[in-house]
Amino acid sequence: MMLGTHAITDSDILDLGSRRIEKNRSGGAGTRSPPTLHLGEPGAFDLPNVHNPAEFCRANFASVCGNKDSGQTVKFAKGTTTLAFKFNDGIIVSVDSRSTMGSYIASGTVRKVIEINPFLVGTMAGGAADCSFWERNLGTQCRMYELRNRKRITVAAASKLLANTMNSYRGYGLSMGTMIAGWDETGPQLYYVDDDGTRLKGTYFSVGSGSTYAYGVLDNFYRPDLTLDEAIDLGKRAIYHATYRDASSGGINNLYHISKDGWKFIHAIDVNDMHYEFVEEKKNAMTS
Repeated sequence: MMLGTHAITDSDILDLGSRRIEKNRSGGAGTRSPPTLHLGEPGAFDLPNVHNPAEFCRANFASVCGNKDSGQTVKFAKGTTTLAFKFNDGIIVSVDSRSTMGSYIASGTVRKVIEINPFLVGTMAGGAADCSFWERNLGTQCRMYELRNRKRITVAAASKLLANTMNSYRGYGLSMGTMIAGWDETGPQLYYVDDDGTRLKGTYFSVGSGSTYAYGVLDNFYRPDLTLDEAIDLGKRAIYHATYRDASSGGINNLYHISKDGWKFIHAIDVNDMHYEFVEEKKNAMTS
């Protein structure tokens, strides 16, 4: 770097930093430099300063159902609907976009599908920060696998990486219920992974507070031989009915289709618009 006619070298910068630190230590005014400088210190998660951090987290930060967290220091306020299902032409991944804190709607535009690579996506349910961080961490692990092995990672291996990570932090208060969906040399694959390290392979899953309503639609209308248009309509209807019955779900329905060419974003439709569409459809069916 050049300043006037003098070239500033790396040693000059280090020397300048040392002088600023010494000035701060001696009480010099007009500087914002920290009193100490730590270079090369590895990043680490902060843990409670107690004898058994894992037990403390289990007792105070557990992600549980019902009122089992009434005595906890921090209570997880969850609410979402995510679903994915396999059919002959690939996988449909359909989610809502509402983020809630109890009865308070924190956001209506959360992107709950995380694009890990062009052939692999993950969904978010549970703690938004946990899902977002660890699925992006999974994206890093998948990229490292590609660089080392010169081939794309399989969906099974990617889901196993996430499950292994979750198992390492089991009991530390994470809140995650995710689906890993993608296409590899074995075809379309779908796995469920949660914060306990549970890993399940299946044909269709729904996760979140509205999942029971979504399962009601999927159980009735799912077929493996659905056409693409029928599959998109099913994913859309399942999310709509879940958001209609579950106050913690709503916002925008984001829907993806995964095929041998990778994932493709299909639509983002306001569930309020879907309500009027389906109400009109129901009226027409009753009068015909």
